[in-house]
Amino acid sequence: MKKILITGASGFIGSFLVEEALNRGFQTWAGLRASSSKAYLQDSRVEFLILDMKHPDRLREQLAAHRQAFGCFDVVIHCAGATKCIDPADFERINCNQTRHLVEALRQLQMMPKQFLFVSTLSVFGPIHEADYTPIRESDTPQPNTAYGRSKLMAERYLQQTTDVPYVIFRPTGVYGPRERDYFLMAKSITQHVDFAAGFRRQDLTFVYVKDVVQALFLAIERGVTRRCYFLSDGEVYQSRTYSDLLCRELGNPFVVRFVSPLWLLRLISGVAGWLAACRGTTSTLNPDKYRIMKQRNWQCDITPTIQELGYQPQYPLERGVKETVAWYKQEGWL
Repeated sequence: MKKILITGASGFIGSFLVEEALNRGFQTWAGLRASSSKAYLQDSRVEFLILDMKHPDRLREQLAAHRQAFGCFDVVIHCAGATKCIDPADFERINCNQTRHLVEALRQLQMMPKQFLFVSTLSVFGPIHEADYTPIRESDTPQPNTAYGRSKLMAERYLQQTTDVPYVIFRPTGVYGPRERDYFLMAKSITQHVDFAAGFRRQDLTFVYVKDVVQALFLAIERGVTRRCYFLSDGEVYQSRTYSDLLCRELGNPFVVRFVSPLWLLRLISGVAGWLAACRGTTSTLNPDKYRIMKQRNWQCDITPTIQELGYQPQYPLERGVKETVAWYKQEGWL
């Protein structure tokens, strides 16, 4: 039986990865912080491994104890990371430095797996091709304009500069689905009869349903690919209102007042919201990083290599994904 470690297993994407690993017969370890929730990790077959990636010495001790008891992992999926931070410097500390700590611990303990899959983001490329709206391609030069995107790019470059890490990097566009909370706020807003859009200029959006992300990663495992990078989307391009229109339909077409915010106003609101959250010692959905993401006009990406090399075929166009997601919100009492 193949052994797999999935870090960030308590999170949105990570918990779905754990489910699929179990379905495929992997002996599955959920890599967690000591404080992580296990709400979506209730299957009795899940093994738990507490990992302190903040402190390299402690991390080595934890992995060494695991190796002595269970041996090495065949596959590691590194899904742990931060999408919101009080201090922007924490993005680098968590998304980049902790990736390096994990890889170096695996190397030092001679536990390097056959594949090391890293969940990155399309945001590593930033706002490019906004004049002609052509898809972002692997050959393009990354120009991240968010602390989140820069930290993920730093982690990618670290992996790419190694000679012994069998990495596979995935760069999904906006990932949505059950258990995810940022897109859920849009659904909640619509139930409160308000819809919101950013800016008046054309915006080409892309999405990928969480189960399609999971499909792509396990296709890479099946094919044994290494030292490659792949974009992930559902293969379609949508306009700014498409997602909210589909939410409205699934929520019974409630009366909705639609607001389009000028970007200058959105920038001001996001800055104030981020500052207030920092003063309270919390994070905010609206913040300067989120503003730059909402400001970006072109989110198209070329998934041709993902299709040709992995056999990836998205199963969830936006209409199907939104329908399933809203049904889950209702079933779980979120709406």
